[in-house]
This record gives sequence, C-alpha cells and structure tokens, in this order.
Amino acid sequence: MTLTSAMAFCKVICVATLLTLLSQESQSQLSVCGKPPFNTKIVGGQVASAGSWPWQASLRTSGFHFCAGTLINNQWVLTAAHCCARSGVSTSTLTVSLGLQSLQGSNPNLALRTVSQIIIHPNFNIATFNNDICLLRLSSPVTFTTYIQPVCLAATGSTFYKGTLSWSTGWGNVGTGVSLPFPQHLMEVQLPIVGNRECNCNYGVGVVTDNMMCAGFSAGGKGICHGDGGGPLVSKQGGRWIQGGIVSFTSSLGCAVPNRPSGYTRVSQYQSWINSQITSNQPGFLTYISTGTDGDLSVSCPGLPLSIPQVCGLPPFNTKIVGGQVASAGSWPWQASLQRSGFHICGGTLINNDWVLTAAHCCARSDVSTSTLTVSLGLQSLQGSNPNQVSRTVSQIIIHPNYNSVTLDNDICLLKLSSPVAFTTYIQPVCLAAPGSTFYKGTLSWATGWGRIGTGVPLPSPGNLLEVQLPIVGNRQCSCTYGPSIITSNKMCTGFSTGGRDICQGDGGGPLVNKQAGRWIQGGITSFTSSLGCALPNFPSGYTRVSQYQSWINSLITSFQPGYYTYTSTGIDGDLSVTCTPP
Repeated sequence: MTLTSAMAFCKVICVATLLTLLSQESQSQLSVCGKPPFNTKIVGGQVASAGSWPWQASLRTSGFHFCAGTLINNQWVLTAAHCCARSGVSTSTLTVSLGLQSLQGSNPNLALRTVSQIIIHPNFNIATFNNDICLLRLSSPVTFTTYIQPVCLAATGSTFYKGTLSWSTGWGNVGTGVSLPFPQHLMEVQLPIVGNRECNCNYGVGVVTDNMMCAGFSAGGKGICHGDGGGPLVSKQGGRWIQGGIVSFTSSLGCAVPNRPSGYTRVSQYQSWINSQITSNQPGFLTYISTGTDGDLSVSCPGLPLSIPQVCGLPPFNTKIVGGQVASAGSWPWQASLQRSGFHICGGTLINNDWVLTAAHCCARSDVSTSTLTVSLGLQSLQGSNPNQVSRTVSQIIIHPNYNSVTLDNDICLLKLSSPVAFTTYIQPVCLAAPGSTFYKGTLSWATGWGRIGTGVPLPSPGNLLEVQLPIVGNRQCSCTYGPSIITSNKMCTGFSTGGRDICQGDGGGPLVNKQAGRWIQGGITSFTSSLGCALPNFPSGYTRVSQYQSWINSLITSFQPGYYTYTSTGIDGDLSVTCTPP
C-alpha cells in the first residue's frame, strides 16, 4: 500500500484510539456491523491477519484485482466511483470477492459474487474526485461468517479531528510502481487524520471539499497506493469499527510522498444518499465523535479563509466591561432580527456565514415559514437608516425534533440563510458554548435584543438594539420558582432577585453571552420569562443551554461548522447549597 491519483497503500506501525461512544444509530445492521472477532489489535503490522477486516472486498474484472470495497450489509458493497467508472467495468464483467486473505493461492473463506447493479453517485466528478462514491448490489446475498461481516458507517455529524489514528487496508502496490509480493496478502496501515484545512494547504486551496477527508504522515513513507482505491478508512470507537472514508486519491507525484496526504471520500456526508438507494436492511450508521479540540482549526495558509473558531466572538467595537441600555453600533455583530412582513418578531445569532441560531418557539409560530421569514444582520435600529444592514430570506427552518411547546424544553432552532453573508466589522459570528461549559450562580452575562422595555411597553422610536447585563441564577434556585420539571438540564436562568432589569417580549431567540479570554461565547438562547410579566422580583428569565446541543448543531451544519469554546466559571457554584420546596 502507498497510492497514486486514484487508488492505494503501504506499511504500518501504530496505536489505536479510544473515543467516547456514539449516539446516532440506523437499523438492523447495528447488531452485527464493525465487530470482527479476530481483530483486537492495538498495534498492527504490515500483513493483516485473516479475519481482521471481514468487510474487505476485492473488485475484479477478468480475474484481476483492480480496486477494493467494503461490505455494508449482506447484499451491498461500498466503493469509490472512480472504480465503477473505469472502462470495461459493468455488471457483466465485475465480480466481488469477500473473505479473501490473499490474491493468489488458497482462500478457504472466500465467497464470490457477480454484481446486479452499479450505482455511481450522480454528482461524481472524475476531474476533481468530488462525490467519489459508488454502491454495488451483489447478485445474491452473502452469509455472514467470522471472515465475512459488514462494517459500520460514519453517520452524519461524525467528527474526525486532526491526528485521529485510523486504519486503511488493501492489496495495492507497496510503493510507486512496486507490486505487492506473492502471495499478495491483504495489507494494513495506520494513518493519522489530516484536517481538511491542512490538506487544502498541501494540495491547493479548494481541492479538498467538505465531501472529502485526508490521512497520512507529513514525513511520508506510509500510505495507500495503486490498487487500494475504493477501500476503507476505519476507526474504532466503543468496540466498533466505523468506516469514515473511502480511498479516493493521493498525489500524482507518487505514493506516500511527504506533505501529500491521501484523500478519501467522507462517508458521513452520504448517509441520506446511501439510505435512499438501500431501502431495506439498511447499513448500520454510528456517529464517530473525536474528543478534545481539533488542531486543524488553527491551520492557515495563503488563500485559505479563516475558520469560524478563529473569527468568532471578536467584535472590534465591543470592549465593554459594564454597558448601558442602548448598544453601540457593532457591539454585538452576531445579533439578528427575525422579521415577518417587515416587523421584528424575534432575535437570533449568526453562528457562521450561512446559519442563524434562534429559539424553536420563534420558528414554530403559525405565521413563520421559509416564504415569510426574513433575517436582518448588521442592524442597529428597527426604524430609520441602517447603513450596515444585510438581509436574507431563509431556505431552511430546522426545529429541534424534541421541542416541547408547553415546557419549552429543547427550545432551539436553526435557520439556513438563502445565501451566505460576508463578514464585516458589523456582521460577525458568535462562538458557542461547548459541552462541559459551566455558568456558576452570579456569573455576569449579557442579553441583547429589540424586545419591549417592560410588560406591555414597546421599544421607543427608533427602536435601537438594547443590552442588559444579568447575573446567572443557578438551576436549583430557578427550579424553586418554576419547578424542576420546567428547569431541566437543557436550560439556564438569569435575573436579579429585585427585578427591574431583564429580557421581555420580542427578545426571544436572542443571545445570552459571556466574555472569556477575549472572546464572546453564547451560553444561552432567550426562551421565556414569567407569565406574570417581565423583570419581576424573584422570577428569573429562562434560556436554552447551548452547550447541550453541539452534536445536534454539527449534525446539521456539516461544513464551516460554528466555533465552540468551553466557558469555565471560576470559584465555587453557590447554587449547589440552595434548598427549597419547589412548586
């Protein structure tokens, strides 16, 4: 193994990664996928032992191996489109070998099948290798054995951070122009993931799309090569092997060249397409979650746009420690106004150049749809001149599937703008609170919006954006007011015990933010106040806790993902000592 511009593989040394378990699942194959009984490796060698990779398939024409693939259920094999699009490949010429250990000699566990259907992705581009994915339907099902089993597939929202160790397998060349020696045993190599930003810097900005992923050593020497195309790149999590990539390409300079990672089709981008083709006995999809932080986000090179984590939460016009009522222009450049028929109905926050975060109760209104909703950014006042304003219609409204309109649990919604916005000093994304963020009682936070300034009191002309600083009220204390069935772990609260300052009607969907290490991080989405009125004594306001929803957000925003930072409160949380008899 080692690979040229369309195939691949080389050698191996390693340590397997241990990551947290998955969440997203898909149907019957989950009971069997990704659990080879003969694969318990932590460190691997060059030659793969029999049964280590029981999903590995060899694609052949006229008896000769030319590409690889993976078994994903008892009748379907996943491979690369460039393998299927070769001249001479058709249902009448193609055979698939499973349970194969070597290309020559005896293979007692072998099962052979012809192919009844070849489905190349309709948007496959042979010049760029974008959408390099293909499905093969076997002429008849195979029986699972200890040597023939399906792999699990990476579900939508899976994350493969830079440095994640993964395995690639195949019967490809062991070097540029160097064939695999007799008897041509299946080879394995462990490779670290190379982030897409770094990979674009290696190949040229724009070459590596969101539908791709990369792996390899900067020093070269190990990698995929000619003959490995269509094969798997897999990672182990929670005892299961999950296929994250399909071998697609590497440098035209040769196999395993320094600073030229190998390229793979990113499987998690194609769950919907695969399931649209395989309508029964669907493959097992599992969400692969990398731990820690992604070092690729800090990579930069000429021509590469800054990543959202590099730019989020850094408004040039906001240096405040204590603020007044009216927000100065540009202070909160992520603030959005959701409007219907030109009238403001809710707030929201820009989280990348294409998506706005808001509350589900704003999106679930009977008068809100993609044909009626407009999002305004760079807005200072609801009336009069707004020289920095940019407006967009909305192409997609995604309400959290578990939103409860009665309790306002999971009160979160994503809006996809009809077209991306350009970042300016007045329009910039906010950072989002990552899982594990802590907001202790008394932490001072900022809420912003164009809502009423009191119960039944509208915002006076010209309707300037307002800001208010509020202390966090711990969930135990907030439950004393509203009850633990209302104040779940998905929520957070703020407010003064004396009342007088708070959010009000019209602020819903807007942000609650905190500053840490020079960045503004959104911890909450404005959700509710007391039904008795706004800013009442001992009635805190409620927010959706953003840190609970990173996985959900990332499952929907698969490219140019928001910037997440862990907000950490200092000291001791006084809320832990609160006791009461909740209502």
